[in-house]
Amino acid sequence: MLIIDPKETPTADFHQFLLAAVAPRPIAFASTIDENGEANLAPYSFFNAFSSNPPILIFSSNRTVANNTTKDTLHNVLKTKEVVINVVNYAIVRQMAIASISFPTGVSEFSKSGLTPIPSDLVKPFRVKESPVQMECRVQQIIELGQEGGAGNLIICEVLRMHIDEKIMDDKNNNRIDPHKIDLMGRLGRAYYCRASGDAIHTIVQSVMEISVGYDQLPKSIKSSVILTANDIARMAGLLSLPTEAQVEAMKNQGSVQAVLIEGVDVKNKLHTLAKAAIDEDQVDTAAQIAMVLDLSV
Repeated sequence: MLIIDPKETPTADFHQFLLAAVAPRPIAFASTIDENGEANLAPYSFFNAFSSNPPILIFSSNRTVANNTTKDTLHNVLKTKEVVINVVNYAIVRQMAIASISFPTGVSEFSKSGLTPIPSDLVKPFRVKESPVQMECRVQQIIELGQEGGAGNLIICEVLRMHIDEKIMDDKNNNRIDPHKIDLMGRLGRAYYCRASGDAIHTIVQSVMEISVGYDQLPKSIKSSVILTANDIARMAGLLSLPTEAQVEAMKNQGSVQAVLIEGVDVKNKLHTLAKAAIDEDQVDTAAQIAMVLDLSV
């Protein structure tokens, strides 16, 4: 593997290694206003939610790697202690890219990007009308992490009010946001982004309270499989219990399994192929029973 030492690597290069590895990152489309009432709009991908009670968001306005300058956003939040964080979905991602340009101070990114400023309820900075979720925030603290190019300034924000477009709510649960409808964009390294909707969305249901059997309790034959992937095996490790001997014995008499046993050729791999097909159909209990047919000492 490549060994990258940040102290021996040019900041511009390490910056790109870091951004490509820690990804995808959500995008904070930060709307601020200066002490003279001039609006500013800029995207930041060093961003996430860190607490729900109190509701805390943190984004970082980094010093520019190339020339060690800071952005208007940082100046504004230092002066006013207010910001609106708007989310970026696919519908506005190109307009967001326009707003990321380093326009001179005083030039409106709203005008340049064609986005619409609308009044907030509790803070002075404008919301972005086209954004499906807008969060009005009070800045609690700003932590300077360094003074060289690339150094971050952590802007810790408390959410005072959220605005959510009803169109992105889940049809089955009006108290939840539908990830396909909100259609968020994530930031990768360099000019790469990802779209978090459609086939990119994966459902992974795993209780964090109920104790699963774990990888270590699976039979060696499963853990050494050349057919089952690491994710397939982990699905079985996530079960709350392994199949009983009676369940495995019963599985031996099922048509497709019995046919493999009677044929007697490459039995383990063929059973694991059947188990993998069951996992792909979300039948993990069945998959475990099939995979353990040759391991009846359970």
